[in-house]
Amino acid sequence: MKQPLIIFVLVLASIGSLRAADTKDTLPTLQDGSAPRCFEELWAGFDPRAEPLEVEALKEWEEDGVVLRVIRFRIGVFKGRKANLAAVYGFPKSAAGNEVKLPGLLQIHGGGQYADHRACLMNAKRGYATVSIAWAGRISAPGYRVTPREVKLFWEGKADDPAYRLTTDWGAVDGYHAPGRNPGNVFPSVKTAAWTLDAVESPRNSGWFLCAFAARRALTFLERQPEVDPDRLGVYGHSMGGKLTVMAAVDGRVKAAAPSCGGISDRRNRSPLYRATLGDDVSLKRISCPIIFLSPANDFHGRIDDLPKAVAEISTSQWRVTCSPHHNHQDTPPYEVATMLWMDQHLRKQFSFPQTPETTLSLRADDSVPSLSVRPDRSKPVLSIDVFYTQHGSADAPVEERQDAKHRFWRHAAAMKAGGLWTARLPLYSTDRPLWVYANVAYRLTEPVSGAGYYYGAYTARSFNVSSVLKTVTPKELREASVRPTLKPSLVIEDFEGDWEKEWFTYKPDEWARSTHKVGDPVWKAPAGAALAVDVLAAERNTLVVVIDGHAAEVQLAGGKRWQPIRLSPGDFRDKGGKTLASWRNIRQLKLGASERFGHKQTVGGKWEGAAPRFRNLRWQATKSP
Repeated sequence: MKQPLIIFVLVLASIGSLRAADTKDTLPTLQDGSAPRCFEELWAGFDPRAEPLEVEALKEWEEDGVVLRVIRFRIGVFKGRKANLAAVYGFPKSAAGNEVKLPGLLQIHGGGQYADHRACLMNAKRGYATVSIAWAGRISAPGYRVTPREVKLFWEGKADDPAYRLTTDWGAVDGYHAPGRNPGNVFPSVKTAAWTLDAVESPRNSGWFLCAFAARRALTFLERQPEVDPDRLGVYGHSMGGKLTVMAAVDGRVKAAAPSCGGISDRRNRSPLYRATLGDDVSLKRISCPIIFLSPANDFHGRIDDLPKAVAEISTSQWRVTCSPHHNHQDTPPYEVATMLWMDQHLRKQFSFPQTPETTLSLRADDSVPSLSVRPDRSKPVLSIDVFYTQHGSADAPVEERQDAKHRFWRHAAAMKAGGLWTARLPLYSTDRPLWVYANVAYRLTEPVSGAGYYYGAYTARSFNVSSVLKTVTPKELREASVRPTLKPSLVIEDFEGDWEKEWFTYKPDEWARSTHKVGDPVWKAPAGAALAVDVLAAERNTLVVVIDGHAAEVQLAGGKRWQPIRLSPGDFRDKGGKTLASWRNIRQLKLGASERFGHKQTVGGKWEGAAPRFRNLRWQATKSP
């Protein structure tokens, strides 16, 4: 008769224990009110596997042979309140119940972005299980879309609203972003507030710490899925997700990492406490897994100038970099594909990256022109070798000069082959400015590779790129080597011959529109009173849109077989508010295209009819005297 009573007592004890576990803080309280001063102190007492996950499924469906789920699981307990992380999880349906386990990927979105089912879907088609985490609360999935509006409904607890969705719940703290739940919630801050973890300035108050904490809990979720091999986990992310990738890659469970546009440049915070605990270099020094950095040359957030430091700081010899010229915070398939190829190599053993190209920079030459020699790994078919260099920017530019990073013009230098070495000459316009130079080696893929890119758009790559690490030369070094400026000012901006597109760029290579930063280079500085001129050949009647720094000029093309001369003044260019371009002074970017969108509602130009236009002789044309 006593047995039921004993069982009842045990049940009560168990319930009491669970409730105690629910309210016991995950992290230890500060000792003597002193904040963590280093990486080891910051993460002391954290075991990402210690607490139960308590996974709940919010939605499940199948698509193209892939099982997809919107889920939530426990992050931890902060200030006595539980926090839960929403995510999208997906894996090939064929993996269910299969003894052969899949490699697992943790995908981390950037600021303003979403956890997105497309990453899980596309990765599953390549044989991966993927969890895409909604650290900011936003989710993109069929029938389960959580925008900032739905996130706000969740904050306000308006469960009776038809648009209400369960999503990430940070509880007593605030790891949300764009927007944060609390005004003044800034990730690069360690200051205390009502919603922060610690009552003193502490790195545990930063959203970076909270979201990296959540990412490491996501690794625990991933390794415990029945489809996943826990010994083959990778992590990748873009922008803010790039920094979080670097922060998560310190976890020994990560066997491959691929940050894009982030994780290398957070080095200039004014708080010494932040710098010592949350700066990018702090995590980079503790990364021992294979890592590839996707670092567009004009990115404002993960700056290419910081890439050599990052490579020197990591604790692994297994690394690569891929750097598209001219691009800022976006990329095209030959560069985006690096993430999947890196994971294929280190998690599936189904690819082998060529080694980083060897480069030698020579400053002393008979003609006083520097040169870069490139020796590529030829284990795979080489498509091209391109050298890019610039003198735009400052040697140690502060965050305030981000615009300069976005609009740097990279000259293309043709590399001439001699034996197994390719050499490119680097004529300069000044020895009073630094020189930055790197090389790209393009390789052919044996078969196309498809995936979901930085912003989840589907891509298919037929080639991939491996870059050398950026080399920097100071003005003093240039002068000491007797380098002389040899580039002269030119009125001709572009002749559209040969490899001209190497100095122009696009994020939509299937369309003909192209942009360039050449107009911001001193060599092509506009003379006073000049007009911008170009000749156009278009088969059909169309509208050509010329864009300079957010100002657009519409030009009506007659069509036919004759070249049509175009001549534009600053007054022909208007911004979205109708304001004209004041002058050519300090312009940075020029685009030739069929249309241009200003925000979500206003578009100039329209659909292009017929074959792509041809251009010739883009130039500055002096105004004729009266």
